[in-house]
Amino acid sequence: MKKILLLICFTSSLQFTHAQKSSKPASSPKLVVGVMVDQMRWDYLYRYQHRFGENGFKRILRDGFSCENTYISYAQTVTAAGHASVYTGSVPAINGIMGNDWYDRSLKKMVYCVEDGSVKIVGGVGNKEPMSPKNLISTTITDELELATNFRSKVVGVAIKDRGSILPAGHAGDAAYWYEPGSGNFVSSTWYMKELSSWATTFNERKIVDSFYAQNWKLSFPWDTYVQSNINDPAYVKSPFPRTLEANIGKNYSAIASTPWGNTLTLEFSKNAVNAEQMGADSITDFLAISLSSPDYIGHAFGPNSVEVEDNYIKLDKDLANFFDFLDKKIGKGNYLFFLTADHAVAHVPSFMNENKLPGKSMKASKKAELETMKKFGLSRLIESQANYQYYLDRHYLDSLGVDFKTVKSYFINELNKEEDVLTAFDNADINAANLPMEFKEMFQKGFNQKLAGDVQVIYKPNYFNGGATGTTHGSMYPYDSHIPLLWMGWGVNQGKTNRKVYMSDIAGTIAAMLKIQMPSGNVGTVIHEVVK
Repeated sequence: MKKILLLICFTSSLQFTHAQKSSKPASSPKLVVGVMVDQMRWDYLYRYQHRFGENGFKRILRDGFSCENTYISYAQTVTAAGHASVYTGSVPAINGIMGNDWYDRSLKKMVYCVEDGSVKIVGGVGNKEPMSPKNLISTTITDELELATNFRSKVVGVAIKDRGSILPAGHAGDAAYWYEPGSGNFVSSTWYMKELSSWATTFNERKIVDSFYAQNWKLSFPWDTYVQSNINDPAYVKSPFPRTLEANIGKNYSAIASTPWGNTLTLEFSKNAVNAEQMGADSITDFLAISLSSPDYIGHAFGPNSVEVEDNYIKLDKDLANFFDFLDKKIGKGNYLFFLTADHAVAHVPSFMNENKLPGKSMKASKKAELETMKKFGLSRLIESQANYQYYLDRHYLDSLGVDFKTVKSYFINELNKEEDVLTAFDNADINAANLPMEFKEMFQKGFNQKLAGDVQVIYKPNYFNGGATGTTHGSMYPYDSHIPLLWMGWGVNQGKTNRKVYMSDIAGTIAAMLKIQMPSGNVGTVIHEVVK
């Protein structure tokens, strides 16, 4: 009898020990999911919180960790630079992506951030420019995951914008898919594959964009409840909703990008990627890098105070809740590491600011300083190109005239600084001499890539930028462009929040620490220790 009791006790002990071991979290997540929300301001989390359900943004804030004071650490706050910085843990000065495009003096032309003439488009139609991560000169956290697992991890990038999928997927990613508006297909390039995967082809053939068009864009709530938005704008004699999309069925596949359905489309394709590629199905960590491009298109057109932007985030909240439900069932709650952030934020529409007695201005770039400099030195031209609020002076032309380049540059800078809309202009070769606080100087030093940058940088007053009569943009050093959300949830993540100032470039290093892998080759960020369990 004693032997039987001992055996029962021993067996029970083994079962209890096994249960204890089973309750411990896995040593690594099955899947890492990164979501970049293009142009999301940090304050949207709270501005629209009363509109959100319990299982989208609120779930992350409730169950996960929020870095409330996350900033971009460099100037040129644009899409390509933001995606590159998040995934390289670096800055444009090191990773080589200083803008969506830039001027190449040696080629004498503008260069797009992910252009690559040596590859071909896969799965598309027409003669679209081929794309790859060739111009990215640092590894990404996704590259480092591939290296750490001897390339057994599956890495997939998905976005409407090509740069939103390619830069996060990195050099070694298994696939990057982006949306081709001409065909309504998700496409890739021969950098990743010889032909489009069969599951992606099947998805494209379904043309689910048409089913979204058939539903039009209807508001989630009655028009007069959008009190956080500018419903009293004189432009709105009555509600412009529903916005009719049906006329685009079978014809115009580009319109989807400027509606909340673009987010739904991207997440649906991402779910198909998880299923078809069996991501998170074994003990080797995989990485799904998603970028939601539609908020940027909507934000540019209508601005942060619009009903369109508010309704986009209401619908995105529902899409996220649906996506989390999918991940919980497919991967298992607690088995995936999730983070959400943005590539940049956005300025208020200047006309809206002016109507409310606040400073702001959208204008065309002035040529006054250029013309004054040309007149002073007897020049027929001065500027070779202009990009990212930088001027590339025509050095060869000035040399051919025997005119001292530094003298001309200095005079041009002085003339720029006389202009009313300019906060300051400075020589990119001597950023330390700029009339700026040190923290802003550091942003330009981190954003300055010696081989790609122009000669002269101009900075306009806050909420002043080059643009048209309507809409808004981003790109500046100011907080309205550089303060972004950073949310974490799931495997290995503490519950809570911090108001300590952290940076976009800290994300990759934090993931590396959690996965116990090497940081990307150009990493400058540090681990956000409060996030990690």
